[in-house]
Amino acid sequence: MNSRDSVRLGRRAVLGAAGAAAAGLSLAACGGSKGPGQAGAAATGKGGADGYNGPDVQLQYWNGLTGGDGPVMKKLVQKFMDANPKIKVTTTSIAWADLFQKLPAAVQSGKAPDICLMHTADIATNAARRVIQPIDDVVKGLNLTAADYADAVWKSAHYQDKQYAIPLDIHPAGLYYNKKVLTQVGADPTKPPTTKDEFMAVLDKCKSKGVKGYWVSALSVGGLIAQSMIFQSGGYMISDDGAKTGFGDQPAIDSITFFKSLIDNGYSPANAAGDGDWVSFSNNKAAFMIVGPWMVTPCKQAKGLDWGCAPVPLLGGDQQTWAGSHCFTLPRQTSQDKNKGDAARFFVNWMSQHSVGWAEAGMVPARKSVRESKEFEQYTEVKQFEKMIDWAHFPPNVAGMSDTDPEWSKGVSLAMTGKQPVADALKAAADKGNKILEANKKKYG
Repeated sequence: MNSRDSVRLGRRAVLGAAGAAAAGLSLAACGGSKGPGQAGAAATGKGGADGYNGPDVQLQYWNGLTGGDGPVMKKLVQKFMDANPKIKVTTTSIAWADLFQKLPAAVQSGKAPDICLMHTADIATNAARRVIQPIDDVVKGLNLTAADYADAVWKSAHYQDKQYAIPLDIHPAGLYYNKKVLTQVGADPTKPPTTKDEFMAVLDKCKSKGVKGYWVSALSVGGLIAQSMIFQSGGYMISDDGAKTGFGDQPAIDSITFFKSLIDNGYSPANAAGDGDWVSFSNNKAAFMIVGPWMVTPCKQAKGLDWGCAPVPLLGGDQQTWAGSHCFTLPRQTSQDKNKGDAARFFVNWMSQHSVGWAEAGMVPARKSVRESKEFEQYTEVKQFEKMIDWAHFPPNVAGMSDTDPEWSKGVSLAMTGKQPVADALKAAADKGNKILEANKKKYG
């Protein structure tokens, strides 16, 4: 639950300025578009469609699942090995920011893992730097098509007309509501708010009872919370062509202004910690939190918590929500072992087909066929997030876009704490972000 996630500052742990800087800059110091692994030959074939019948092999699998989702992934990997005894998989979990420092170096030195899990926001940068290899053979061999995936997540796995990843899941932002607190303040615990007016009506009831209904923090609001409202208002964080940020545009200004007003008007305490929404929610001190499906499991485990989840309320003009996705990639190999290459492709295929078990970590399976299976029906809370798949807003396929994250985080912090007017702080962040994007266009070609 606390693992770092570089998907446009999605997870709680990168929302502080220091965390954002680490996530945003982790790849910047390792070279330009002519990156490591250029001599590596990619394995070809049917992408794992025919299984694996070679000799025993041992695969190295890296991911950044250092939180509660890590054990769930290891459980899935064990199931794979039990079903396929010829393939042993060693799973190494590294904090996301550290992973993207270590991965290019490992590729360059010829010690790259065979498989690496990353986010849609990481794909373009790693593809441009030749850290990962195209996997069109996997897509062709497995007869995978966009029809079995949500359009947005399928497109996000591409860079410059080549596919570099197979999506494992989709994790959109959603609304969690505390039924005990709603009952306490006189709101209907069976009807979570669906609009901004309904959301504020409940917060007014909370305020009248002396309850801070929704804790907002300058350290975390700039992530999926504010960005969902920005997308709903027609805004963006990075333009599709990678030419400019939307940090200083009116949708961003309106979003941060709204969330700051919750503090200014007493709906949220001032100076809340980055995880204040979870702490207050889980201790029956707040009515709401807006976060991704990875909090489903912690909510289930929290004693005395009576809760529900639902789509994000319509705070802007159109139903949109921030979303991320974990994707399987194949790092470049300086000397590709064909058996390992075949086994790695089979592993990716098998994990994708059996991804219903990944819902135990709160994630929505990316494959439509898996979501339509009877096995997925048991994950009732996760299915609330499935409702938002068509509203999911993914970052564009722009190399180096996360280099702008520290500027956004700094601007949001200055605005939320009142150190600068909202528009001034965000426009300054946009100016700096635009310069970074301009430099990256030259850097990544």
